[in-house]
Amino acid sequence: MKKTITALLLLMLTVHAQDHQRSGAEICSEGRQNRSFLEFSERQSLSSPTHAFDILHYSLDLDLFKNYTFPFPHSFSGSITLQLRADSIITSITLDAATSSLAIDSVYGAGVTFAHSNNMLTIQLDKSYQINETLVVKILYRHLNIADNAFYVGNDGMVFTDAEPEGARKWFPCWDKPSDKATMELRAKVPAAVKLGSNGLLVDTLRNGDSLWFHWKSNEPVATYLMVISSKINYNLDIVYWKKLSNQNDSIPIFFYWNTGESKDGLDNIKKKILPMTDRFSTLFGEHPFQKNGFATMNSQFTWGGMENQTLTSLMPDGYIIENLVSHEYSHQWFGDMITCATWADIWLNEGFATYCEALWYEYTSSYSAYRADISYNARSYLRSNPGRPIYNPAWAVTTPPINQLFSTTITYFKSSCVLHMLRYVLGDSLFFAALHSYALDLQFKYKTATTADFVNKINEATNQDLTWFFDQWLKVANHPAYDIQYSLDQSMKNVSVQISQSQTTGTYWKMPVEMRFRLANARDTTVKVFNSANQQLFQFSFPVAVVRLTVDPDSQIVLKTLSVQEVTSVHKQIGLSMHYQLQQNYPNPFNPETVIEYALPQRSHVMLQVYDILGRKVEELLNQISDAGVHSITWNASHLPSGVYYYTMNAGQYSETRTMILAK
Repeated sequence: MKKTITALLLLMLTVHAQDHQRSGAEICSEGRQNRSFLEFSERQSLSSPTHAFDILHYSLDLDLFKNYTFPFPHSFSGSITLQLRADSIITSITLDAATSSLAIDSVYGAGVTFAHSNNMLTIQLDKSYQINETLVVKILYRHLNIADNAFYVGNDGMVFTDAEPEGARKWFPCWDKPSDKATMELRAKVPAAVKLGSNGLLVDTLRNGDSLWFHWKSNEPVATYLMVISSKINYNLDIVYWKKLSNQNDSIPIFFYWNTGESKDGLDNIKKKILPMTDRFSTLFGEHPFQKNGFATMNSQFTWGGMENQTLTSLMPDGYIIENLVSHEYSHQWFGDMITCATWADIWLNEGFATYCEALWYEYTSSYSAYRADISYNARSYLRSNPGRPIYNPAWAVTTPPINQLFSTTITYFKSSCVLHMLRYVLGDSLFFAALHSYALDLQFKYKTATTADFVNKINEATNQDLTWFFDQWLKVANHPAYDIQYSLDQSMKNVSVQISQSQTTGTYWKMPVEMRFRLANARDTTVKVFNSANQQLFQFSFPVAVVRLTVDPDSQIVLKTLSVQEVTSVHKQIGLSMHYQLQQNYPNPFNPETVIEYALPQRSHVMLQVYDILGRKVEELLNQISDAGVHSITWNASHLPSGVYYYTMNAGQYSETRTMILAK
């Protein structure tokens, strides 16, 4: 439901800061959903063999002089020069060019003739170009006098663009998919009183009578949907400078365009916060990746949220008063701009990360509790309105889905951010942040694109673990686990049997480490972490004193779940027995200092579980006793041993198996 900007701002100013204020993710996603776009579902993804070339550089020259004054037309004339490389033998190229918005006048350079229909521009080339040959095509075109929700003209002297997901084709011919990143430059003729911002650095401004030519250039590749114009007559502009962490004598300008009448306190707060925010994100994800950055508040045509255009984020009017909107959009400069989702199936790599970074900013400016409160809000919002779709849908790589699905607040933003939180829980803080840092700095992806598979493979590599099981269940399966946990105490109340089951009727069985906190009669708490990998899995524990209470997932680290815990007389009769002896791979692996080893018995058996070092010397005997049939686990603490490779061996009946584990301190 669309609301007026006044009502939204009043709400934000009158509610308590974190617990009730709308998140940057909500405002951002509603902005996407409330702006309409043409659907171009017939187009193939970049991986399709129909895309036979790579655009290396876009150079736009636009005459916008008349757009700023009455009658404020939407029409302008311009040209675009494309530098291309042939990725196969080509005699023509096909570009996106919305027929309702653009009229093509002529082509030059390697282009000789053209046909423009059904939102496609096909240009015949002057010869057959071989693989890796480069060519230059120049296109003269006009934007028609229509409002198309991509090129905006206001009656207040403001002109701007807003192109996600596939609106760039409405204001210039291009290959309009997120995987196409190219360097770009823009020259624009405007009235002398106009300030115009765009991607990259300002090369120069040339005054000619009553007009100005702005020349912006980005040396870092930009996805077409992130190319931008933000301009206005008498735009206000402030600049602050961020000193690089790597060289305090070098700095990056951060621009703040703003409208007269907006909150000066909000602007001043963000101008002050942007420096530590840049420090924080640079520390976590690698140094600020661009030569400049900035923000620009729009007019009432841009009612909702923000848009993370590369190095110049668009914000709603008075958007500077919403700090979590700024932190959300700014983190996109790393996740979305520096590394762009390769297809729309991978949009969670943009929006899930930015939503998660909102929580990280709360953690930095306030506390871990504030971080958890934000993640918990996201989880509750997902559980309240879960539409039953997975985060990752491979079909979206080919066919762009409806906007309300692509930018689903519940799935693309909230659930995705919660998945990152649970990855942090699985890995631990040190390994989690090291893995994200490694991903962000990997030259395979930096200034390029990444698919979900790329990200998973990189995290596996960075952690030296196979976490495919984690990502497959949380990204590719709809819904979440419904835990039904039963436990029983023996007569002494010192021995506890816990059975973990899941009762969801759709989806999969979610494997996760599960924490259990036992309150003992001496008023002490003991927390044990087990790896739950099978339904009706049985865990058994012994304590020196009686157990008073069991709390499962006491810190609610598995934020996407429902949970029922019940004390029963006995859980043994309810457990499904394993049909085979099994020794599972320890988890986590590598580990420091604790790891969990699981084993399964088809019948009551004598079990011996021993650990050896790389020289074959026994360093610990973990188990030498009779165990009941079922699935069991044991936690081993190796804090007394040095880092290295160890082997653990299980002998039960005629069964014997050895596995390898790595202690990495």
